[in-house]
Amino acid sequence: MAIFKSKKHLVWIPIAALLIVFFSFKSIDFKTSKSLDIFFSFFRELSIFYVDDIDPEKLIYTGIDAMLKSLDPYNDFIPEENKETLEFQTTGEYGGMGALIRHGVEFAVIAEVYEGSPAHKAGLMAGDEIRRIDGITTKGLTVDKVSNKLKGASNTMLSLVVKRYGVKDSLEFNFNREKIHIPSVPYYGMVNDDLGYIRLSNFTVNCESEVKDALKNLKKQKAKGLILDLRSNPGGLLYEAVKVVNLFVEKNQLVVYTKGQIKEFDQEYNTPSKPFDTEIPLVVIVDRISASASEIVAGALQDLDRAVIIGERTFGKGLVQATRPLPHNALLKITTAKYYIPSGRCIQAVDFAKRDEEGRIHSIPDSLINEFKTESGRLMYDGGGITPDIEQTVTFYSRLSASLYAQNMLFNYATKFRHTHSGIAPAAMFELTENDFVDFLSYLDSVGFEYESQTSELLKELKKTATRENYYTSNQSLFDSLEMAIDKKGYTEFELYKEEIVKLIEEEIVGRYYLQKGKAKYNLNKDEVIEKCIEVLSSPSLTNQILSNSNEKLTHNNKITKTVSKYVDCRLIAKKELTKTPC
Repeated sequence: MAIFKSKKHLVWIPIAALLIVFFSFKSIDFKTSKSLDIFFSFFRELSIFYVDDIDPEKLIYTGIDAMLKSLDPYNDFIPEENKETLEFQTTGEYGGMGALIRHGVEFAVIAEVYEGSPAHKAGLMAGDEIRRIDGITTKGLTVDKVSNKLKGASNTMLSLVVKRYGVKDSLEFNFNREKIHIPSVPYYGMVNDDLGYIRLSNFTVNCESEVKDALKNLKKQKAKGLILDLRSNPGGLLYEAVKVVNLFVEKNQLVVYTKGQIKEFDQEYNTPSKPFDTEIPLVVIVDRISASASEIVAGALQDLDRAVIIGERTFGKGLVQATRPLPHNALLKITTAKYYIPSGRCIQAVDFAKRDEEGRIHSIPDSLINEFKTESGRLMYDGGGITPDIEQTVTFYSRLSASLYAQNMLFNYATKFRHTHSGIAPAAMFELTENDFVDFLSYLDSVGFEYESQTSELLKELKKTATRENYYTSNQSLFDSLEMAIDKKGYTEFELYKEEIVKLIEEEIVGRYYLQKGKAKYNLNKDEVIEKCIEVLSSPSLTNQILSNSNEKLTHNNKITKTVSKYVDCRLIAKKELTKTPC
């Protein structure tokens, strides 16, 4: 009887909170009232009469998660203990040691060290295994748990024991945590004597100031044209996007407006101040991961005929999120509106409100795609991200490269290389030698790297099918000859994909010596999209032709085509295995 009473009391805590929500509605229709009544009663009965003890908080959180899953994926419930993650996403700041960590075999491994961070100044390196934190072993801990232990308030002591490649004994490091700021502009520089380059990785607080500072420095270096790189930029703060656009267009220019269920909350966002430079020729690079605020910047500059957009069609996230306070310092991040860029188009690619009978979502059909016009009259289309003025397809990596990446072969070899070579050529000039590549292949043998080509996998399936249908025995010699031809144990595919594998190894090695800026310098010299940007900016007549309405072929290229690539970048294939966490 005592147990029954205790459960009965437990239920009233969440029920009371729900009742507050219930009675806080200004007006409530019968359907909503009925649904809430059923929910309250269901929760009460379940909590009181279920055979075993129930954690009411866990039950409510499970219900919240299920509700959010029925909506678009950008809504989120943020309990008090997770608010630090939201703060990091909006400010780019946290307290810690200044590094990225990733999964290892038994211990988390440092994947990257930020230049000038406490970890960098202490001498920690990518590839170091984190064995102990403040005297406590980290064996078997998830990356998230290790990250939480590494983070903390500024000026608090952090003690680490790490295992480093080639060093027999463990190494101990003791240093203070600091407030870590991840710059929105991780790199900028000149790509040649006339053209500047700015990499903008996210839209956090004050990112416009970082872009402006980079612009000032590039102008001092006599930059006559600019490449703004928004590739893989997932977005961030809408108003920062407006201010970045403002750097290149006049004051009081409409950049974006929002429309949602509550009309009083609809808002127009105009450029708030005097621009930095409205004349400098500008190219913006985007890709299929560029989303949200990135699409506002690229789309607004396209609609205003201010920049040439080059790259891939963007992600297509035209939904605006806001945070709403909840009891006990929790937050609800909720989609409140759709945003529209100056021409009036919304770039949302998926209609989450219209699911089929099986609950699946689909792209907006071609029949519902509408035409819009830029200021000069160029045709644009809604319903699927920002389509570049010049589409430049990225290189997709082979299955072999993806396997090397996912199994940490590239990362681990770069660790070995770093500790067996005291130095390398400058980042922009570094090249792997033929002997280095042979050494890489030997390393793969030494660690037992296993790889099976897609052809080998398909042959296995064919053999199974042939056996099941009684074709295998009579054709065994044919199957044997096919297996020999494929030569799955040899390195024929390494020669076939040698160029891309070498590039991936070089990039990983350069990062060990020159950190993030070094990687950026290296990639600028290997980037075909950058070459196209230089070509466009070096030809004022071509730029003017693209930004005017004088070339029907160019404007027609903006029509959205519903094609989906069957290839995936190796970094995306390996996303689950290689998730990196700041700490």
